[in-house]
Amino acid sequence: MNKRSVSIRGHRTSFSLEDEFWDELKQLADARQMSVAQLVTQVDLRRQETENLSSALRLFVLRQLKAKLAD
Repeated sequence: MNKRSVSIRGHRTSFSLEDEFWDELKQLADARQMSVAQLVTQVDLRRQETENLSSALRLFVLRQLKAKLAD
């Protein structure tokens, strides 16, 4: 697991993700023609207050992969 840092909404934040989740997150950002920081910002804005950012990002990636499989 690696700690990553990005700037979202004008401040630096960090989160820990396994390489596999990070790679998939980068691919999802590329597919949406946005930066990883922009995608992280979107996830951050939608997450529950009780949910940490790392967990929210993992769940986002999982949901996206499950949606691909359902197609």
